[in-house]
Amino acid sequence: LGNADACGAFQAFSLFVKGKEVPAASRCPGGGEGVRWRCCRQAFEELPGIHRHVALHHSGDVGRQAGLGAGPAEAAGCPAGGPAPADSAARPSGHSCSSAEISWALPDTSHVSHDDLTSQVGEVLLYYCYCEVRDPEKLCAWQKALCQHLHLTGKVRVASEGINGTVGGSKVATSLYIKVMLSQPLFKNILCQEDFKSSAGGAHCFPDLRVGVFKEIVPMGIDPKIVSYKETGIHLSPQEFHREVEQYLSQATQGQSDTILLDCRNFYESKIGHFQGCLAPDIRKFSYFPSYVDENLELFKDKRVLMYCTGGIRCERGSAYLRSKAVCREVYQLKGGIHKYLEEFPDGFYRGKLFVFDDRYAICSNEDIISACRYCGVLWDQYKLCSSQHCRQLVLTCPSCSNKGLTACCPVCQEKELKVTSRASGQTLKEECDCTRRRPRVPIEHVSPRMLGTGK
Repeated sequence: LGNADACGAFQAFSLFVKGKEVPAASRCPGGGEGVRWRCCRQAFEELPGIHRHVALHHSGDVGRQAGLGAGPAEAAGCPAGGPAPADSAARPSGHSCSSAEISWALPDTSHVSHDDLTSQVGEVLLYYCYCEVRDPEKLCAWQKALCQHLHLTGKVRVASEGINGTVGGSKVATSLYIKVMLSQPLFKNILCQEDFKSSAGGAHCFPDLRVGVFKEIVPMGIDPKIVSYKETGIHLSPQEFHREVEQYLSQATQGQSDTILLDCRNFYESKIGHFQGCLAPDIRKFSYFPSYVDENLELFKDKRVLMYCTGGIRCERGSAYLRSKAVCREVYQLKGGIHKYLEEFPDGFYRGKLFVFDDRYAICSNEDIISACRYCGVLWDQYKLCSSQHCRQLVLTCPSCSNKGLTACCPVCQEKELKVTSRASGQTLKEECDCTRRRPRVPIEHVSPRMLGTGK
């Protein structure tokens, strides 16, 4: 449906759902934040957002009641009931756009100077979109052509379940990229401007451009057909998440909390920055997260879980997996991830730096340093790659220790580095690393409520 049709459809839908009158809107708890709607466990603060959602997921119900067509809401994967007040608990459905064709259109750059298009001063965009892609190879080819046309570098993952990208370039290039992505029929009315998170950077933040087709747009290692993003947890806006964390910390200090604040990122990410009082699993890859949940089910039993990650995408699948175990009372996730939270609460409950998967390694929103040099223990949070040429581990080593030659992630790699520099070029050593070998692949948690409350 177009914007005008969606508006009319929403008005009709807000009056009739399954033969029952449903309030079109309700005020947020506490007031002062305007009108908000909640449907399919997502909150909408502006009319265009709820119009878009209704057009995508409830057009069948709207059509039946307003003479626009037929077909139940259940056919779209949404529970009956449609848009409801903000305290509703309807289950999300994900998006469906299997009928949309992929446009090969590229933006006109004839009016843009080459210098403006290729400027090193720019930004890095982070985004994802879950939708049904009938031809991932075609989408991949178009995406590669688009990025090359705009001189963007970065990584883009395409799958039958959607797209996930992190790209860097000039502000002119990234602005054109967003404009084209929003007009792409496959993403139109699903992807929106606020889904793109940006930070200072540019094409220089990535060594090259990598676009490929994968089974998952975020590598959790579970078939999307088994655990779908459509079964995700309840999305909380940064404001809602902030209030939840505030309440959790207040209760946890008194040992009364029934909530777990769960960081579903990797250990090296949470090491340099995390929410106060969080549980941060000591895992090296997101593909270990399902095993972590399986081994620690008792920890989550009858708990309210507040999940967060960098930009929100890992929570989509991670919360769905946690929900599939049917042990939690409820699972919530931070919409837009830490990125969006820090835009609104730079001095909120997240302390330290935000790890990013490019050559910057981290971006800063506050002055707190919560990690230390691996060798001397002085406060330090700037990562470098282990100096051993066969190791890809990250290491925190301060300038003083680096000047002493302490640049490896562990003694094994440090010794290996010394041997390598003394050997003839071309000789290689088998990769071994204490950091990897000694860390349990899936840690078993023994956490008390008091420890969670103090953030240990």
